[in-house]
Amino acid sequence: AMPRPFRSNLPRGSSHWAVRRAQWAALGIGGEDLEKPKIAIVNSSSDLAICFSHLDGVAREVRAAIREAGGLPFEIRTAAPADFIHSAGRAGRYILPSRDLIANDIEVQVEGAQLDGMVLLASCDKTLPGQLMAAAQLDIPTIVVVCGYQPSGEWNGHEVDIEEVFLAAGHHAAGRLPLEDLAGMADNAIRGPGVCAGMGTANSMHIVGEALGMTLPGAAPVLANSPAMFAQARAAGARIVAMVEEDLRPRRILTAGAFANAVTALLSVAGSINCIKHLQAVAAEAGLALDMRALAERLSERVPVLCAIRPIGALPTEAMEQAGGAWTLLSRLRPLLDGTAITVTGRSLGSVLDSAPEGDARVIRPLSDPLSKGPGIVMLRGSLCPGGGLVKLGLGEGRVLAFEGRARVFETVDAALAALREGRIAAGDVMVLRNLGVRGAPGMGMASRVVFALDGLGLGPQVAVVTDGQLSGLVNKGIVVGECAPEAADGGAIGLVREGDRIRIDIPARRADLLVSEEIAARRAAPPPAAAAPPPGWLSIYARTAKPLEAGATLHDPPGT
Repeated sequence: AMPRPFRSNLPRGSSHWAVRRAQWAALGIGGEDLEKPKIAIVNSSSDLAICFSHLDGVAREVRAAIREAGGLPFEIRTAAPADFIHSAGRAGRYILPSRDLIANDIEVQVEGAQLDGMVLLASCDKTLPGQLMAAAQLDIPTIVVVCGYQPSGEWNGHEVDIEEVFLAAGHHAAGRLPLEDLAGMADNAIRGPGVCAGMGTANSMHIVGEALGMTLPGAAPVLANSPAMFAQARAAGARIVAMVEEDLRPRRILTAGAFANAVTALLSVAGSINCIKHLQAVAAEAGLALDMRALAERLSERVPVLCAIRPIGALPTEAMEQAGGAWTLLSRLRPLLDGTAITVTGRSLGSVLDSAPEGDARVIRPLSDPLSKGPGIVMLRGSLCPGGGLVKLGLGEGRVLAFEGRARVFETVDAALAALREGRIAAGDVMVLRNLGVRGAPGMGMASRVVFALDGLGLGPQVAVVTDGQLSGLVNKGIVVGECAPEAADGGAIGLVREGDRIRIDIPARRADLLVSEEIAARRAAPPPAAAAPPPGWLSIYARTAKPLEAGATLHDPPGT
């Protein structure tokens, strides 16, 4: 019999066929197996971080389901970056570049071996973006398994999670919390595997993955290692084999409409602003000339907040899962969505939403009765960030919406923290943290520690922060403008700010302005300070190749250039 026309079925008798056959015979693979669709299980299992510690167990279930459905599974490993572990070295600059390392790792293994499909085990913040980038670029049938969030703990009689530990470290740095209390919180915050509880980048990206149509319905959020998570894993293992037979590829799913659906879902939970740059990167790898920042800016004016999970509300992630999850959320958003977008089920999103659970309308509100009429995430423009700066407002309650103050300029997070410790920052100041962008750092420095230290000092509402770096998806405090573009290293206005300049942030007007316009031309004309050489290794490669944040910070030229 002629082999089925899978790309992994190499020409019989060819050298590629023969040497692969020899390798696989030694692995115990032969006979009919050689003709089956060959599926990569993309696994970022690692002992370094709790987010990845359970993935081998998920991979086993997926492997069994693929075999049962008539496929041949191969597990492949990638880097497993976790912000709370891997930001210790090189000032946190490995975090964003690790996303692109994952994408390239998958490309090498799956494209090199000419496998037929992929199951992506989605976990911590950068894994799903990197995995989706690879799916979009390789364009072979792909499905996402959401591997779940961690159960939170208890300390001194109240609930505590990783976000509170991060915030408490800022309070300890400000001298407001004893070390024993911080250690006690840390020792009790996490009670099992999975990603950070709360609507940080990981849970936000998992919901975005479902809104894009890349997961089966009802995938996110889900408690790690729960029966629901394992049921999803098994269903995805079975479905990927059918997707290969149908030749249902990511670029049929990842359309302009799907990206608009994803941004709409993100805005409706006031999720992590980091997802916008990740969506930009996935769109670029899919060959789509879309502007995610402009899309978010446009949609934010019409998408209200329907579900308030911590940190923007008081509810835990469990509440959203029990209320119907992303499936119910998307059904509530239906009038705002492109229902024609195809999903991994092979059916349209509209058809998938016909069977969405009704869920709990107190937790996931209807469009007619949102939690906030205004947007939960806004884009500011203006002379300080003409390419945009992102503000996570959440529900906006009690927020200072307009602020003017004098600039206090810092080139590193440690210098900013030292100024706070020494009492050199006062109410009315605007802390400018720059050269933390994609190319300046390189790799985007994390400014969150400064925001949490300000909160610890009780200065959150009285001191603004503006940065070209990134923020943890859990940051929802004070007046904070993140990811200002263009970044300082690309000649952005944030690089021209001088100590003592006046800066005005006006959220209702969607503006952030540097109030020294007459001097800017002269400052631009002055030679820029010499850039520090990037560290050796992966970061030097990234520095030479990464595109600007607005293009998704990918390593390839964006479409249409």
